Formats: sequence, C-alpha cells, structure tokens
Amino acid sequence: MCGRTRCSLRADDVPRACHRTTAPSRLLHIDRPSNNVSPGFNIPVVRREDNASAESDGHVVHCMKWGLIPSFTKKTDKPDHYKMFNARSESIDEKASFRRLLPKNRCLVAVEGFYEWKKDGSKKQPYYIHFKDGRPLVFAALYDSWQNSEGEILYTFTIVTTSSSSAFKWLHDRMPVILGDKDTTDTWLSSASSFKSVMKPYEESDLVWYPVTPAMGKPSFDGPECIKEIQIKTEGYIPISKFFSKKEAEVEDTKPEHKILSHEPVKTEQTKDVSEEAKTEEGDTDLKSSGISPSQNVNRFAIKREYDAISSDSKPSLANNDQVSANPAKKKEKAKTADDKQPTLFSYFGKR
Repeated sequence: MCGRTRCSLRADDVPRACHRTTAPSRLLHIDRPSNNVSPGFNIPVVRREDNASAESDGHVVHCMKWGLIPSFTKKTDKPDHYKMFNARSESIDEKASFRRLLPKNRCLVAVEGFYEWKKDGSKKQPYYIHFKDGRPLVFAALYDSWQNSEGEILYTFTIVTTSSSSAFKWLHDRMPVILGDKDTTDTWLSSASSFKSVMKPYEESDLVWYPVTPAMGKPSFDGPECIKEIQIKTEGYIPISKFFSKKEAEVEDTKPEHKILSHEPVKTEQTKDVSEEAKTEEGDTDLKSSGISPSQNVNRFAIKREYDAISSDSKPSLANNDQVSANPAKKKEKAKTADDKQPTLFSYFGKR
C-alpha cells in the first residue's frame, strides 16, 4: 500500500498535473516540498469548490495533511494520521468513514512518485515508482475536515488503493489508483459521474521503478538522495535452478565413462577372472607357445576352451585316483570295525 511519496511540485504545477487548466483555481496553505513525504505531512490536493454545482468546474488547490481524520472523531482525541492514510477501493462504499465522503469529497493528489518496499525475509528493500517521462502521478483520494477541542479545523485526506497491475505484483499486492489522463481525473472529481470505472490497476508500461537507499525509510531523511538509484548486492546468492543445472552437467560428464562402444570387446566377469589367471607364469608360457597375443585370446575366449580341454583330460585320472584311494579306506574301515567289537564273557573264560 502507498505509505510514502515524493512531492516537490510548485503550487502552479499542481493544477496542470491534474488537468485543471481551463477553470480558475485558488491556492490554500501550500506547504514546503519534500522528497520523502509520510502520513502527517502536508501535500497540495485539488478539490472542487465548496457548494459548487455538478456542472461547475471550479476547483481549489488546498494543502492537507495526509492521513484521514473523520469529522465524527471526538474533539479530545489525538489525531492518528497513520490509521487511515489509505482506503481500499473494494470496500470504500461499505465503511462509514469513506462512504459518506464519496458524493462530494473526492479529490486529486499530485506527486512525482511514491515508494514501496519489497520484502525479502527479514529485510525490506525500498523502490521508487514513477512515470518514465517524469510527469507527475495523480492519485484518487478522499478528504474530510475535523475540528479539535481548541476550535481548529484540520483538513486531511486518504489515498484510494486497488490491487496491483500484472507488472507490479512482484513488488507489492496493492497500488494507488492512478488516474493517467484528463478523462479519468474528470470522472473522479465530478460528483455527477460514476467513480467505480476508474478504480482499477494502472496497466500501462510507462510506470517504472528502481531500488533506492534503505535510509529513506526514516521520515526525517530528505533530499535528492531519496530517489538516487542504487545497485542491490547479490554476492553469495546462487539460484536453486543454477544448483540443479550444475548437478545435471556433472551427471552428463560422467556418463561417457560407463558407455560400451560397439567396436570394443564385451568383457564379462568370467573373462576377467580368466585373464587374471593368465597373468601367472604358467599362463604366460602357454600363451607364448601358442603364438597368439593376450588380447586375441581374450576376444576369442581361447583360455576358456583350453581350460575346458584340460579339465576334460584330467577327469579320468581324477576318477581313478578317487577309486583307488577309496579301496584302502574301505578295508581299513572294515578292519577297524572288526577289531572294535567288544569281547564277550564267554570268550574271556575260553582263553583261560
């Protein structure tokens, strides 16, 4: 929502900014200009003449305090200008503080720009919003008068806000109702016309913005430094998309190491085991005597065939050895069984 503006316009610039050039105007209580205006400050406002007819185009440039104090406020109350410095357009005809002002108390606020803060966690970065060509911004507003216990009459106003435009949403979800031409200012200022048609986001591309110093967050900070563009520090910030793209690149780099090319021989675990055995002295002797290179033997699986041949030749001898070694064992087992028989009592007495 609009809570800080810049207004350094001269008194005669205000009517022209609000397209009030054909009718006479009066100037009332023009205050000093400021680059950092907050609620409670005085700003020049264009309103219709008191008791003017609907057809009359007479207007007044009146300096009022920003931050509405309704006329029904108790005279002994201390005015709080921060309580109603904005009025939501969606509920403007529902709340008593604003609804009663719509018929005759509409006004125009001309400023050179306004400030808005972008929230980034616990930090807030201010931006200055203005027209690209430097012409003043004109806001829709409502005003009221209040008399305090001392008899002093205080004129105050509130700026009407609406939802943000499609281009402005990244910065804030609300924006002032900006009246960009004479037709919209005439519609808002005239009591005879419907006002709802102008209460919409400003969608034109000539509204621009840039970051400014956070020091202007203090209302006492004033001067040209308020609107000086700054560079936002982005050191140490790595977007999450960059992180994932880097990981994907690393995966892509490692993929070629695992690819199997069509012209290379396929090496299985069995081939690896045989090739390891071929590195022994016997394997080297056999490979040299055959006149075949080790790589050719791996490709043709010659070692496996040679191993099978050796295994088939050695099977009979292994079988005979098993058979021969089995006979003495059986005889020994039988003899042991016969000798292990327990002698009976009869055989003991018979020997004696």
